[in-house]
Amino acid sequence: MACARCDKDVPTRQGRWCADCERAYDTWVRRHATDIVWVVLGGGIVVGAAGMALPAIGAGMLAVAGGTIAGWATILVSAKLNARRRRRQFLAGDALPRAYLPAPK
Repeated sequence: MACARCDKDVPTRQGRWCADCERAYDTWVRRHATDIVWVVLGGGIVVGAAGMALPAIGAGMLAVAGGTIAGWATILVSAKLNARRRRRQFLAGDALPRAYLPAPK
């Protein structure tokens, strides 16, 4: 199958990128490594609220455990959405050096 990004005819799974495109994306996305801070901070706020606020208002341990699971779910969903946003940003060519843009078709 052809690469979904550069249309090179290399063996890939459907909708996937070739190794060169994945390597270019990996290099590019490392510039945005601080994105993890906001993902973990958002989940930490949910976990903190569940761990401190729920017992303070008289909620049971089951509610606190559910809040902790919700915090981890927040981290996982935020990370997935952030990765999707960065991949779209990479495809649009935002802040990408000119030498790495695919050749025009």
